[in-house]
Amino acid sequence: MGKLLSINLLQRVLVAVVGIPFLIWVVKLGGLPFFLLLLVLSLAATYEFFRLVLHKAAPPPLWLALFLTVILQLNFYTGTVDTWELVLGVVLLLFVIELFRKEGSALLNLGSLLTALLYVNLCFGALLQLRRHGHDGEGEALVLLLFVCVWAADILAYFGGSMLGGRFIRRKLFERLSPHKTWEGYLAGLSGSVAASAICLQLMPQLSPAAVLSAGVMIGVVSPAGDLIESMFKRDAGVKDSSALIPGHGGVLDRFDTIMFVSPIVYFLSSLL
Repeated sequence: MGKLLSINLLQRVLVAVVGIPFLIWVVKLGGLPFFLLLLVLSLAATYEFFRLVLHKAAPPPLWLALFLTVILQLNFYTGTVDTWELVLGVVLLLFVIELFRKEGSALLNLGSLLTALLYVNLCFGALLQLRRHGHDGEGEALVLLLFVCVWAADILAYFGGSMLGGRFIRRKLFERLSPHKTWEGYLAGLSGSVAASAICLQLMPQLSPAAVLSAGVMIGVVSPAGDLIESMFKRDAGVKDSSALIPGHGGVLDRFDTIMFVSPIVYFLSSLL
């Protein structure tokens, strides 16, 4: 058991050593490279979510979900039509397709597939739009700020929960979906996100102090929700990981669940400040 844990930890470290610099590089490039990265992540996440859906429903074929993901992401990049118009078109298309299908429950088929498509594509679409926000490098800084705060919150929550979990607050954070999450870990993660934003404040002069610190606080407050939402879906499907695509981390949904949930929130926040 200990050997397996050490192998898993080694895999996680190696993926982080390679993946984090690559991710930062692509964020700084922006434009087409950043879009292509998000497209690949969106396709992988849609595939993983589709596999979860199969445990509960009989949705239309996978190729259709992947095709609609490409269309949605391409439109986020090109802005060919208004997003709400495209989403409306996708919803109506799936309704019509379901008329001619006999497998499973129409309510479950449509509800589960629409949840997969909208959750994955709107969240990654928000991240793409965040990268394009403002001028003079504001979008790049906002995306990097988001990543740094999420990573800091995850790391501090893990170590804070491991060392202090249950010592001061015996009630679990959200035991029904994640029995190991503690309030001590949550508060440590919140502190980590705020501290990371304070450091970024010195490194990102293109962003206002209000925007940076507000983002740090907001990310720290809501970041556990992304993991809990994915845990809710996985528990309902009866699986541990969404896939084994990323060694030591599970799938794209497992690794990017918090990024996905936080991206729309930071996007809204950036539009207000």
